[in-house]
Amino acid sequence: MARKKKNNNNQTTSAAPNKEQAQKQSQEESRVIDELFGNIAQYAYNPETGPATVRVEVSDAPISVTITFMDHGVPYDPLQKEDPDITLSAEERGSGGLGIFMVKKTMDEITYEYKDGQNILRIRKDI
Repeated sequence: MARKKKNNNNQTTSAAPNKEQAQKQSQEESRVIDELFGNIAQYAYNPETGPATVRVEVSDAPISVTITFMDHGVPYDPLQKEDPDITLSAEERGSGGLGIFMVKKTMDEITYEYKDGQNILRIRKDI
């Protein structure tokens, strides 16, 4: 029997995704990883460069994927950024903020901490 869960939109979904759901979920996760890693590359050490670590963990109770992004760049908590007003046009809204907004809407859990000189951002997606 497949388990059920509620997503961020309070819709019930199957815990055992079909091929189409699995593909969509994989694409969402890829966009999230690209967005977060791109932000680190662009802002963490600007104008310099520096190392970043990405760690992927899979757990089975519940089945989930946790991805941790770590860098020694400028301390920055992206979760403190105010969500953009998506009812406004792009011109009215201005640039920036849509990426982390998308991350917040698609992941099941997001945490940030600055510890031992590192930005540590964790995202979790239940499958």
